[in-house]
Amino acid sequence: MKVKIYHNPRCSKSRETLQLLRDKGIEPEIIEYLKTPPSAEELDGILQKLGIEPRDLMRKKEKPYDEYDLFDKSLDRETLIRAMVEHPILIERPIVVAGDKAAIGRPPENVLAIL
Repeated sequence: MKVKIYHNPRCSKSRETLQLLRDKGIEPEIIEYLKTPPSAEELDGILQKLGIEPRDLMRKKEKPYDEYDLFDKSLDRETLIRAMVEHPILIERPIVVAGDKAAIGRPPENVLAIL
């Protein structure tokens, strides 16, 4: 099974999740999403695998969240996804994708359920 991690090496939870995968003998494809953000289509697919809505994946304390009024409940799914693609700092991390499943590694042990 191919496993991907949307990773931020500066984030302790992201580093812990990556180490957890490696401890399980899994060497995932590492995507440093701040350098290489997912496309809108990829992010939509990840959201579907997670079973959540875009706002549920957003880091609401990051500057762009308030700066672009992303708290506005009238914003549609496409607009929120586009905001995360344009400002990947808004994407919660880490995200692990394994086949047709995904999990947010907060806490890192969450990813064990999809392996």
